[in-house]
Amino acid sequence: MSYLKYGFDPVQIERIKQKMKHPETKERVKMILHGVTKADLQDRIKVRRFVGMLTKALGEKVTDQQTEHLVNFVISQRIDPNNTFHLIKLWAMFR
Repeated sequence: MSYLKYGFDPVQIERIKQKMKHPETKERVKMILHGVTKADLQDRIKVRRFVGMLTKALGEKVTDQQTEHLVNFVISQRIDPNNTFHLIKLWAMFR
């Protein structure tokens, strides 16, 4: 699991995956990320803001260090939300 090298806690990942199975939570996350572009996901300030909004929507407490790990992960993955291959790669990483 390549997300482990970024300092993610596997227990927290499992907890978030369970929360994302609830339709209401999934819709909230979709609304937050609606219209996000590749350029947005390469901007540290915007990614940090997204992390804050998403952790609040999921009810997860994250430390500053965990936030920085998340930001570094998103930027290093060079995610293009309009590229199906990128989304499949992320899905496979966390399934």
